Formats: sequence, structure tokens, C-alpha cells
Amino acid sequence: MTRIKDWKVEDLSPEQKEIHDTILNGPRGHVVGPLRVWLNNPGLAKSAQTVGAYARYGTCLPQSLSELAIITTGRVWSSAFEWLHHAPLAIEGGIDPKHVETISLGKRPIFEDVKEQSVFDFAAEANVLKNVTDKTYKTLIDNLGDNAAIDIVGICGYYSLISMTLNVFKVPNDTKEWPLPEVSDFKGMLNN
Repeated sequence: MTRIKDWKVEDLSPEQKEIHDTILNGPRGHVVGPLRVWLNNPGLAKSAQTVGAYARYGTCLPQSLSELAIITTGRVWSSAFEWLHHAPLAIEGGIDPKHVETISLGKRPIFEDVKEQSVFDFAAEANVLKNVTDKTYKTLIDNLGDNAAIDIVGICGYYSLISMTLNVFKVPNDTKEWPLPEVSDFKGMLNN
């Protein structure tokens, strides 16, 4: 890590080690990226990893829609590490690679699936506008229900925390796959 000293497992305090082991033995299976930064502050690490476990594995959304909200958030934050880890998972979950490519360019894909379009539009507006229009909100609720809206806000919020952590602490990418193009204006992601 560039801005904060990295740690070795043997140097962790008992509290840090307990959180480390919880993450390691959970669905993530490894402690990388923002989790390594947060572990320097065990209070945040414990709380954030608990929220993150829900945001990634416990919502009412299937993997495809969850990963779609995640990559939309990562793209708006220009978080290369986040993008590199979740773009392949979005495709694995069922999002068409051409749509993932369009999102990487900071543009709005036109999905064949109304639920995918609803999630993308909701997540894009939440991230770009810091709010959603009444039309976008109603479309999401009509297609996926209230709990989906709550979960998408939670996903976008959590992955904003992740992306901000990665960007601020300059966490280096750990893979060269899935490069993220430079984009400075994300209005092209919105449904005008």
C-alpha cells in the first residue's frame, strides 16, 4: 500500500487477528484491498466487514444485479481495484460483457432485461446525482420491490466506502486484467 503501512499477520493485535480470521474464514476467503487498510483500525474493520458481508452476500438481489450495482459504483468512483475484482464477477453472474464494457466507458448500456436496466439506472443516478429521480425510483420498485431499493442503496454506499478507501490510500491493483479507461464526466451513464 502506498499511503499506509501494510502489516504482517504475526504483527496484528489480538483484536485485529480476530477480525482478520473472521474475514479469512468467511465467504471472502482472503484479506485484500480496503480490508487491509481498515484492519489498521479494528473498530472500522469489524463494522465495515460485517456490512460488507451483507452487501455482497446477503441482499435480496441475485449475484448479477448485485454485481451490476457494485461495478456501477466502482466505475463512477474510478476505482480500478474495485473494477478489476468485480467486472469479471458481474459477467460470471450473467451480465452481458458488452454492457460491462459500456459501463467501463462511463456510458449507459441498454439492457434487454428490465430488472438489469432498473438496477443500473438506480445505481447510476444514486452515484452520479447523489439521488434518484421519482421515475427511476418507481421503475425499480415496480420491478424489484422496496427491499431491493434499500439493498441497492446499501450496496452503493458500502462500495463507495470501499472505492474511497482504495483511492485515498492509493491501494495498487493486484491484476492487470480489466483495465478501467479514464473518464471524467459520468453524465453519459444517466437516462436523459
